[in-house]
Amino acid sequence: SAAAAAKTLGARGLATARVLQTTSATLKALGLDSFNLGMYNGTWGGSGSIVETLNPATGEVLGAVQQASAREVNETLDLATKASRTWRTVPAPRRGEIVRQMRQAISSKQSALGQLVALEMGKIVAEGVGEVQEYVDVADFAVGLSRTLAGKVLPSERPGHAMLEVWNPLGVVGVVSAFNFPVAVYGWNSAVALVCGNAVVWKGAPSTSLASVAVTKILAEVLEANMLPGALCSLVCGGSDVGAQLADDRRVDLLSFTGSTSTGRLVADRVHRRFGRTLLELGGNTAI
Repeated sequence: SAAAAAKTLGARGLATARVLQTTSATLKALGLDSFNLGMYNGTWGGSGSIVETLNPATGEVLGAVQQASAREVNETLDLATKASRTWRTVPAPRRGEIVRQMRQAISSKQSALGQLVALEMGKIVAEGVGEVQEYVDVADFAVGLSRTLAGKVLPSERPGHAMLEVWNPLGVVGVVSAFNFPVAVYGWNSAVALVCGNAVVWKGAPSTSLASVAVTKILAEVLEANMLPGALCSLVCGGSDVGAQLADDRRVDLLSFTGSTSTGRLVADRVHRRFGRTLLELGGNTAI
């Protein structure tokens, strides 16, 4: 009947209004706007293409992010390299303290970040909040690791001498993460990389750029409060062109890639051609 149809439309309109209200509150809680810059290396920028991110359930535009240009990626790698040289001299337990503060900052925004993951990626809110918890859990592990990084004492052929094995930072770790875990994968990589004395340059999936910006904003506040270079947690939003630039650049000492098996083969080939190091987490539908 006409009355029933009107009632249904009214209910849908009310539901839509609630979704829009939730979206607005979530973005505001994370310091996001309808337009956001997608490059961070101590200062925010972005002069590449503008990408809108959508709620996959409704098609609603959540916001827009201006991607990093090739020039900005190059500048960011310069700054990350410089920051890594300072960061590696900081005692590991002190590096762990910074990661502990990052963990606290992420945890304080867990509800909003989980809601954003649900809105932008499409998983249910409980899964989004759980994903942020995975970041927190690995950060806890990394903080403990910062006080247990051990080497070896080995016997020497020379009388009165011993040989010491000491693990050294790599330098710059690039992280290319996938859309399905837009927060956790970066957290797993960056927390451990940071306590081990490395700077991190992150390129998330373009479809979840808001999550990348939100997480970086949280970490940037911690770095600024401790008077540390923001380039330690750099962000370069972009597409496959940015990923290829990271794969080809010798300043990226290790590239961690999460994605499909087919793309992973291409990443490995490009990085290994310059004798770089890779960390690959590959999958897909019946990937093997």
